[in-house]
Amino acid sequence: MEEQQPKKRVKKRRRKVSPAKRIAIIAGAVIGVFLFIGAGMAYYLYNQVDSTVDRLNESAGLSPERMNQQTISDKKPVSVLLLGVDRRADEQGRSDSIIVMTLNPNSDESAMLSIPRDTKTEIVGKGTTDKINHAYAFGGAEMAMDTVENFLGIPIDYVAEVDMKGFQDAVNLFGGVEVTNKFAFTSGEYSFEPGTVNLDGAEALAYTRMRYDDPSGDFGRQERQRDVITALVDKGTDSFSISRFNNMLDVLGNNAKTNVTFKDIRTLSSDYMTAFKNQSVLRLEGSGGKESDGIYYWNPDEASLDEVKSYLGQLMEQ
Repeated sequence: MEEQQPKKRVKKRRRKVSPAKRIAIIAGAVIGVFLFIGAGMAYYLYNQVDSTVDRLNESAGLSPERMNQQTISDKKPVSVLLLGVDRRADEQGRSDSIIVMTLNPNSDESAMLSIPRDTKTEIVGKGTTDKINHAYAFGGAEMAMDTVENFLGIPIDYVAEVDMKGFQDAVNLFGGVEVTNKFAFTSGEYSFEPGTVNLDGAEALAYTRMRYDDPSGDFGRQERQRDVITALVDKGTDSFSISRFNNMLDVLGNNAKTNVTFKDIRTLSSDYMTAFKNQSVLRLEGSGGKESDGIYYWNPDEASLDEVKSYLGQLMEQ
């Protein structure tokens, strides 16, 4: 059997990424699936997608102001907060992955930024300074949007969140995924050796969760998350079927939430697609450690944060 070449990984800031990398994040898979649909699926499937999106909208739990965004309808530069949520039973949970995606249909450019979950910042609406992923735990997607807006100095128009159950179910739905692992490590009850590894849903979840033993810390974990979702999206594209498509809609309907409407999705798939294809990956520099309260926080380098804020601010201008 011919040996497969390792998949390329994003390592540099503002590096152009492949089509799969453009949606290579847990919550981004929601947008990616719908963009694929909006770009060319048969009309009779639109009704099924429309119904699923209605379910996602109804469960979002956002204020009327957040639920009635017109940015995409007006074809203006848009920002989307993508959240991968870790919750158990009926808990609110915490945002395990925090990604901001911005798209400008006028300049045909876009950018993706991963925010480390332990980033210390003001939690807007809570009156405290804490880890940025606690914003979701305290006030759901709305508080997370408000907090990220304040942190980056740009408006956050939309949100898409997927919980880990949905992630695990999606991997199993496609019969698992294959990724290239860089180094040996153990996560939970699973051990992963270097080289090509095949992962089912539970293994993929464990693989993407480990970070403390990663030399690159949270950034290494984010890279593994992107690799798994890249493999998942690639496999979904290669092995598409109506029955599998319907099952994916069920997975999303039960495990995802968003304020992006079906009309927005169709506009994104047409007027924002060129911007999607011209995407840069941004990275915040910084350092972490335990503070006087004994809790670990990650603090962004001020110069790096200012640079990212300036870049995103310019991207969001018309």
